[in-house]
Amino acid sequence: MSEPEGTNPVADEDGSDCERNQPEDVWFLAGTFGTRAERTCSIPGGVPVAFPLVNLLGDPAVCTSFMSTAKGSAALDGEKVEAQSSRGESISVQGVAFNPVTGTDERYTTTGCGLWVQLPPLKPGKHTLTIRGQAQDFSVGVDYSLTVDAVDAVDAV
Repeated sequence: MSEPEGTNPVADEDGSDCERNQPEDVWFLAGTFGTRAERTCSIPGGVPVAFPLVNLLGDPAVCTSFMSTAKGSAALDGEKVEAQSSRGESISVQGVAFNPVTGTDERYTTTGCGLWVQLPPLKPGKHTLTIRGQAQDFSVGVDYSLTVDAVDAVDAV
């Protein structure tokens, strides 16, 4: 909700918007709005990585139903990584105009749920990441080609 649809990383087809609105302490990789995508993305070194296999914003009952069928997998460089289940947490987000979720620049409070992966900082170099997720009739598939930058000696201090 912090990016309009035209530059939203979730709607991004090739990874050109993966750096949009990234915080300093974690790098978020986006899923999709129910489609498949192949993305190329550069990530700064020394920063943990987080991404959903499948996720949803809705009221608690909708999240309960969604999570009852949620499943997914992720593989980093061909090795399976474990996901954590978030069954419903209250979240508040400040939207921007024309965002693909609410379309408005108002604050939005809802329940968030999904299957999420949190990884420690990746080693510098090239990596592949495959994300697959499904719940009810919604499915996500993203293939990432990642390049992780080396950590500068100044940044490592």
